[in-house]
Amino acid sequence: MAVQNSKTSIFERFNSYQPSKAILVWACAMTAVATIVVGFNLGGWVSSGSSLQAATAAGKTARGELASAICVERFKAAPDATGKLTEFKALSDSYKKRQFIEAGGWASMPGQTSIDSDIAESCSAALSV
Repeated sequence: MAVQNSKTSIFERFNSYQPSKAILVWACAMTAVATIVVGFNLGGWVSSGSSLQAATAAGKTARGELASAICVERFKAAPDATGKLTEFKALSDSYKKRQFIEAGGWASMPGQTSIDSDIAESCSAALSV
């Protein structure tokens, strides 16, 4: 007599499996949740709030760099720029250097009447190099 093998292979069991609707719904829901978790953690997805913060910070940085470059160019275009630069580099304190830039009027941007101390600080740092 031949012995019949009652074990079915994994492929046969997979082909004959018929999940219920509840299992299908839960599988879809868990797949969606896993996609969202992986997307935000590893995929580089960001929310609108964090992208707005990043864009605002990048805008402030770019505006500051542009204003500093304008300040440095205005300083170098001033009459007796080499003498002023020597006088500027002779100052030891960063606060006095910033005041020197502010007093010279180089930290005010075109069209503005007030002097921005942040611009003066970054201009001072650029000129100190």
